[in-house]
Amino acid sequence: MKQIAIVALAAGALVLGLTGCGSDKSTDASELRKETSTSAAVKSAAPIASTPAAAPVEPPTAAPASTAAVKQTTAPNGAKTTCGEFRNLDGDTEKQVIQQVLAANPGGKFDGSPNVALGTAKLACLAQAYTDTPVANAIGAAK
Repeated sequence: MKQIAIVALAAGALVLGLTGCGSDKSTDASELRKETSTSAAVKSAAPIASTPAAAPVEPPTAAPASTAAVKQTTAPNGAKTTCGEFRNLDGDTEKQVIQQVLAANPGGKFDGSPNVALGTAKLACLAQAYTDTPVANAIGAAK
């Protein structure tokens, strides 16, 4: 019983403390309504400092128009695609390559998990060391 009373007392103190921390919007609004014409005149008479507008930043004239590389939509070697080739494929073609890799290597650790195989291939093929390595070997699907 003492534990329940202590918990209730602590919760009440917490609620009481949090209600005291909130801002009272009604006083802020009432102060705005009480503004008189004389105080408005005083506020508008104060000088307003302004900063000159900065010139817009223009890209260099020699800059390429687009930095995005055009992705291939067909896999050149199907299940034997290397990581270097895999990096240049679009999303749908990457999925097709992974399906071909899994079909060519049944009974592997990625059977029934093509999304895991795709994620693993994307990560493994980021490494420059795997550029000439087939995707199936890079992800460990090949036997």
